[in-house]
Amino acid sequence: MKRILVLCTGNSTRSQMAHGYLQKFAGSRAEVLSAGVETHGLNPKAVQVMGEDGVDISHHTSNLVDEYELLSFDHVITVCDSASERCPLWIGRTHRLHHNFTDPSKATGSPEEIMASYRTTRDEIRQFSQDFVSKNVL
Repeated sequence: MKRILVLCTGNSTRSQMAHGYLQKFAGSRAEVLSAGVETHGLNPKAVQVMGEDGVDISHHTSNLVDEYELLSFDHVITVCDSASERCPLWIGRTHRLHHNFTDPSKATGSPEEIMASYRTTRDEIRQFSQDFVSKNVL
């Protein structure tokens, strides 16, 4: 079984979405964890848009990357530039991958425009996660 860690700055939105999709697509073939270089709490809008797509992340918690420093990972995926720059190093066979997704929590505009930003990021993360699992886990 593969072990995958998804990192973002606050482990509240993008890393949580990726965590949900990676676990959904990998199933029992991978253990997926997510963390942040800081913790900002689980973003309710992220929970909402993931639920719209049938993925329940409401039980996730916002974790600090230091909690996982003694674990080994097959893959560490950073989903924002800040986390990539601040990501700790893992010794061993860890494959590190970076993909910067737009932070929907920074979106401005009407409530509908803000939610549209969350959905756009969610959809990009879903596609990334499907591709990642098909190439690296299956």
